Amino acid sequence: MQFTDRVERVEPSATLAISSLASELESEGVDVVDLSVGEPDFPTPEPVVEAAKEAMDAGHTGYPPSQGVPELREAIATDLESRGLDYTADEVMVTPGAKQALYETVQTLVDDGDEVVLLDPAWVSYEAMVKLAGGSLSRVDLSESDFQLEPALDDLRDVVSDDTQLLVVNSPGNPSGAVFTDAALEGVRDLAVEHDVTVISDEIYDRITYDAETTSLATLEGMRERTVTVNGFSKSFSMTGWRLGYFAAPEALISQAGKVQSHSVSSATNFVQRAGVTALEECDDEVASMREAFRERRDLLVDLFADHGVDVPVGEGAFYVMLPVDDDDAGWCEDALSEAHVATVPGSAFGTPGYARLSYAASEERLREGVERLAEGGFLD
Repeated sequence: MQFTDRVERVEPSATLAISSLASELESEGVDVVDLSVGEPDFPTPEPVVEAAKEAMDAGHTGYPPSQGVPELREAIATDLESRGLDYTADEVMVTPGAKQALYETVQTLVDDGDEVVLLDPAWVSYEAMVKLAGGSLSRVDLSESDFQLEPALDDLRDVVSDDTQLLVVNSPGNPSGAVFTDAALEGVRDLAVEHDVTVISDEIYDRITYDAETTSLATLEGMRERTVTVNGFSKSFSMTGWRLGYFAAPEALISQAGKVQSHSVSSATNFVQRAGVTALEECDDEVASMREAFRERRDLLVDLFADHGVDVPVGEGAFYVMLPVDDDDAGWCEDALSEAHVATVPGSAFGTPGYARLSYAASEERLREGVERLAEGGFLD
């Protein structure tokens, strides 16, 4: 059997590899503290669940419009407007998950050999999507500035050029939790305008922030026409398995990306889209409650590491901590799992070796247990 070059140039997911090993241990009866998964541990808000049931009972189980049901696209446009973003419903594409939104955007904009710039640490699937599209990668390391972009703008200027097709910005960020400053985003704007670069602004964690206000890139002068704003329901509304996301962009891009959607996944699920309207319109209190719990867990985890003499960068959003570890971070993570039974993700998977990503989408009890196991096993020395 012959496999394509585009598939063979993509590495298997390090996150899934750790998850698979953790599952093997658990099947053997081992108690694993899983701090590897990027999934809220809260139930989906009850109004969303009820709305999905009502939508099914009402018969919304057939094919919806490929671009998304009008009610949800209108609700998304209204929600975006509340954050200063000026998009119409016709400039919104509803997708089965934000990952699909990113994939369709990359497939629509990146040709063989086109340069795409990533800011490391960068979510693992960005690289895979670019490789599947045949693009080439250039990377800017933010690890020397506690994962903030503003101090590294000169490095970004050295990379972005007229040959750059696409720049990916993720704020709040996975895996760092960093929220980029307005000055950093203005620096991105200046480069994008100067070199006519399209920017993906991945804002999937925009409702999960603690100490900083987020700014949407497309609100900056000159950026609306060259920004693809990506978001979804998985993280903020604890709807990971529902697979519901979207992107907002100029109609020309929506039209072209619509070809990818219609010939691949067709659409997001009909009754799930109806529930998405309820999430946007009725679940602010549930989101606020989850956000406050994440804040408390973040502070706890930072303090627990400090008690063991380990300083970690304090993220202002999302629900991750980047723990400094050995240069062989993959080996560290494998040993931490096999010996201390704590699952984490190597930083090298995100383009930043020497770190392990820990998710605090887990109870305070499990966070305490995980850190204690790592300390007792000598992994924090």
